[in-house]
Amino acid sequence: MNITVKSCQIFTKCQQNIIARFSRLYLSTQEHTTEKKWRPAIGLEIHAQIATNSKLFSFASTMFQKPINSSVSYFDCATPGTMPVLNRKCVEAGISTALALSCTLNEISIFERKHYFYADLPAGYQITQCKQPLAVNGKLCFLVGNPETNRELYMKTSKIKQIQLEQDSGRSFHDESIGRNLIDLNRAGVPLMELVFEPDLTDGEEAAAAVKELVNIFKILEGAFRIDANVSVSYDDNLGVRTELKNIGHVRAVASAIKYEINRQISILENGQLVFNETRAWDSVNKRTVPLREKEEKQDYRFMPETDLLPLRICLDNTENKYNLVDVATLREQLPELPYEKRRKLKEMYNLKDRLIFQICNELEFLELFFDIIERNKNLDPNIAANFIINTLQLFLNTNDLNFDYCKNNVENIVELLDLYQSKQVNVAIAIKVLHYLNVTSDKNPSQIIKENNWILISDENELEIICNRIIKENPKIVKKYKAGKQKVFKTLLRKVAESTNDCADMNKVVLIMNRLLTS
Repeated sequence: MNITVKSCQIFTKCQQNIIARFSRLYLSTQEHTTEKKWRPAIGLEIHAQIATNSKLFSFASTMFQKPINSSVSYFDCATPGTMPVLNRKCVEAGISTALALSCTLNEISIFERKHYFYADLPAGYQITQCKQPLAVNGKLCFLVGNPETNRELYMKTSKIKQIQLEQDSGRSFHDESIGRNLIDLNRAGVPLMELVFEPDLTDGEEAAAAVKELVNIFKILEGAFRIDANVSVSYDDNLGVRTELKNIGHVRAVASAIKYEINRQISILENGQLVFNETRAWDSVNKRTVPLREKEEKQDYRFMPETDLLPLRICLDNTENKYNLVDVATLREQLPELPYEKRRKLKEMYNLKDRLIFQICNELEFLELFFDIIERNKNLDPNIAANFIINTLQLFLNTNDLNFDYCKNNVENIVELLDLYQSKQVNVAIAIKVLHYLNVTSDKNPSQIIKENNWILISDENELEIICNRIIKENPKIVKKYKAGKQKVFKTLLRKVAESTNDCADMNKVVLIMNRLLTS
């Protein structure tokens, strides 16, 4: 079920701030030892910017990169006497997210003032929700597994404590040339959703997988997503020690940053030292966290009810909507197919392998391409198609710095090429050559390109054996090294076969033939 275009527009640019909290558990390795080990418990707090046209409590524009201080209403700059007016689209965005994450919605939620004093927060407080938020008790289910380490895939669930709406602050800049701090209030009042997770993750890979899953959910809900992630990591002991990480910037960096910070904090603890309250930045070049500033004590935000806003009421399921409230049943009907439903579909309908499901679901554009390809040619093996998309097509795009538009413009050609690949008329090397050709000109289909360039796969075993024998005779030194036990040179011989046939040899058969010839 697809959401309407009008609903799609409520989510566009998203910005995340991720807070990971660590709590320690005492573990003894044997019954009578005093050795301590540390096991991290990681929780996330994620701020997602809701992409409405106007701000949470004013009609000022939220358009990105407008001239400095050009999108500021009287309310945004805290002019006395101005009043907040709640943006209905932001409430709909929050409810749609809560429904996608199986949350319990509160029929009545309350806005509060959270007091802290920054130059870019002119009112001296942020309007947010705390004690009675929009939604509570949700969950995020996701697959965890790092393709780089071939870690076994497993399903993980992180519980969501609450989802709340709040306004963003402005931005501060320090101008060295004039020696002054400058304020831009364009961002002040931009609508945010804060998702507070329970500390039930165990490592950085799980945290990164959770963030990636949430990114995909936002993509499906609104059709576009822009990551600009800051990650805060804290180690939680009796003193409430917190370490915040800034400037993360990418989902994969979440895992690296948290892994480094876990090891750093464990090293400090095992040496009998204290972990200090501080803010640290992620240095992506040197792959380490670096200190920015210390935080001496816990902030007292002095929460109080927002006196200028009435309690927020919504119409729950199976309730008559007498007063034109935001309607939960309508938003539930508009929910599209979510990532976990897509994974189930891939398993039940197409019998895809778990690793392929994990990989292709991490890139939703390629997942939709997979569905499109299978629909166009029902004779294709889903596992072969998915593997080709992930390991050949995606690699080709990345290597040649091409975006997904290439796939959109060549869907029919990709389907035909996949059919040729599945029927073993081309190998991966030839397929990549065809993809290159299609990038230059699209006036011919794959079959025509292969025929004109004589890129026909050589699969006749007698012909391949003649080629292998010739390579063996032309490279006696390499053959001698191989027979002396240097197994790595075997790849050199295979490469020479591929080069001599313009990459048209069936290399699976070549491996078997070459092995037989060298050991006979």
